[in-house]
Amino acid sequence: MGPAEPSGPGPRRRLSPLSVCVVSALLFAVLTWQVAAHGPLRALDERLGRAVASGGLPAGPAGFFADLGNTAVALPVLAAVLVWALWRGRRAARHRAADGGAPPRWWLPPLAAGLTAVAVPALVVPLKLWLARPGPPPMAGAAHEGFYPSGHGATAAVLYGLAALLLFRGPRRTAARHAVVPAVVAAAVVLLNAGVGMGLVRRGYHWPLDVLGSWCLAGVLLAVWWAVCNRWSGGRRVVGAQGRP
Repeated sequence: MGPAEPSGPGPRRRLSPLSVCVVSALLFAVLTWQVAAHGPLRALDERLGRAVASGGLPAGPAGFFADLGNTAVALPVLAAVLVWALWRGRRAARHRAADGGAPPRWWLPPLAAGLTAVAVPALVVPLKLWLARPGPPPMAGAAHEGFYPSGHGATAAVLYGLAALLLFRGPRRTAARHAVVPAVVAAAVVLLNAGVGMGLVRRGYHWPLDVLGSWCLAGVLLAVWWAVCNRWSGGRRVVGAQGRP
């Protein structure tokens, strides 16, 4: 008889934080080049932005979703999740130490999340000043200069994204919860950010490329957080964790 063939599905391919970071950085570089060089993509972007701003989307809901990108809204959400993650991590470390195991660096994911949130304005503001892209017509005469990338878009994508990723690192008790909860949270964050981006363009606060660029920048920051936590926190991986905790 020949060697037994393996039964069941093979190993699942996991999404690498390095691949997410590289793809996001390349897309951000292309978009930034088009904005800085007044390329054809920028001209198309401005036509699309005017069409969306003057379209039939309700202005009230658009304004509501655009406001979800304010730091005053997104930061308390992340702060609440950070407090929960610190409490949960400390409790898990105590249980692990009581069983004779070495406690993981339970404080690293929340600390890294806080530093990542601080990095958003530290990166966005200099880029806005450097590129000095004029805003849509409704923003003519605005008190600030530069609209690429969108600060509201980056704030929503990074802060809500960090909150979701921290929740993903929480305890998983059943296979059903393992599958359903991350999918629901991820879908909610994607839809929320889509609403923020559409609201920013519909209300004439930003061009579409401003929002897309902020999402690419957020992809880089979230991938770096993901890689740091996987490498040095001593806990489970954020995505694709297998087996028992």
